[in-house]
Amino acid sequence: MWRFNEDLLFLIFEKLKNDKKSLYSCLLVNRTWCVTAVPFLWRNPSQFYYATDNSKNILYNVILLHLSKESRVILKNQGMNNLITDTTYQRPLFDYISFWKYLELYILEDVISSKMIEKSNAPILRNEILKLFINKNTKFIQLSIPRYFDYQLHLIPEAKCCFSELGFFHCDVKIDQNILEGLAKICKSIKKITLYITAYDNTDNYGIFKLIEVQKSLNEFCLFDISSSKHESFYKSLEESLIKHADTVQYLRISWNPTTRFLSYFVNLLYLEIHKPYFRNWNDPNNLKNLSLPILKILKVDYVPLIATVNLIENTTGNLSEISIHCDNVIHYVDCKILIQAIYQNCPNIRYLKLSLDRNLLIPEFENLLISCQFLNGLIINVCKDYEFSWDKLFQILAKSSPISLFKFKFYFKIFKLKDIESFFSSWTNRNPILLKINHSGIKVDQKLVNLIEEYKAKGVIKKYSFGCGMNLNENFEWI
Repeated sequence: MWRFNEDLLFLIFEKLKNDKKSLYSCLLVNRTWCVTAVPFLWRNPSQFYYATDNSKNILYNVILLHLSKESRVILKNQGMNNLITDTTYQRPLFDYISFWKYLELYILEDVISSKMIEKSNAPILRNEILKLFINKNTKFIQLSIPRYFDYQLHLIPEAKCCFSELGFFHCDVKIDQNILEGLAKICKSIKKITLYITAYDNTDNYGIFKLIEVQKSLNEFCLFDISSSKHESFYKSLEESLIKHADTVQYLRISWNPTTRFLSYFVNLLYLEIHKPYFRNWNDPNNLKNLSLPILKILKVDYVPLIATVNLIENTTGNLSEISIHCDNVIHYVDCKILIQAIYQNCPNIRYLKLSLDRNLLIPEFENLLISCQFLNGLIINVCKDYEFSWDKLFQILAKSSPISLFKFKFYFKIFKLKDIESFFSSWTNRNPILLKINHSGIKVDQKLVNLIEEYKAKGVIKKYSFGCGMNLNENFEWI
């Protein structure tokens, strides 16, 4: 039998790195396949981690097998005999720890807390585990630090070696700022930083700003703020730190009302996502006006004032290929008309469009959009209050004026007349078969709708379809 060489297997497994089932099956082929596949399965265990007691125990036992004799003695001397036994210790077939490239500390914290050891012993166990991971033979490419984490991992002697090539960093702002300041002295090549604000108490965040500022080629920054408090001073300092990377940042996700016109510096943005602050009103949209984003390709806005959204679209010089808009429920006919016009007048190359609206307002101008945007390939329509929405008119316009490139649809509804969508399907004959997803408010899918879709699938009108429940504002442009 012809044998794959290891280089070829490596390339194959690189393509399968996110497919746990396929990788597991490769372990059983022969030794060469097993040896080559194991590093792919273990470089990011968090990808396949499920927070069940069984998975925690398995992961803990694997980690335990790698502890040095010295670490095991330390744990025994601290009375943790129930965790360390002589029968437990046996050398694993592989050095699994050496394969880890994504150090997700929240998983280690989860595993440690699951052992229900005395509170005074937790730091000792954590110390021995982190010493195992942070060694001179390992170089992590991603580090994630959970909220309230205060272990000074940057002081471990091998930390400089481990984190010197870090490319991705995630953390909650509620961690010890000394850790971030220490990492700022070690990590200078981070490409993506993701911050989470789950609570805020106006403490000094000097470590976060320092870590951002020292990066040499920051390409992506994301912030998720789900706190209910205002912290404009934090955002002002954050904006000042980000401006220093205006030339290199191409992907930006923010969830705050900009306190300055800092976005005007980011002329190289390819991706911009803006969310309304959690549980807070949008005070003043002026800092989003008249921005020049000449090469922006993807724009996603969530509850951003409509006038600011229109202004963003108008200043993108025709390069937008993907737009996702969720408007609030206070939107008038004239405003909606301006929004639709802004899209089809300024986005001739748009391929994917998602509109999440609360009123029956997009219909009058929507046909003009379909006629003007001839490259449109995928459409998501999300209507929260569809008792005020004319689905029949939308389907008529789609059947009549959709460009030949458009065949991917996702619809979100509460009230839906079967005859309306049947009319849409019957008018779609001799076009590209539809990829369809329907989300509805009910738990059970109407069997009549299923039968109708199956009928038109058999006729070749529908290629694939799926159902979902509830409204997902973060629905992406992927079709199964």
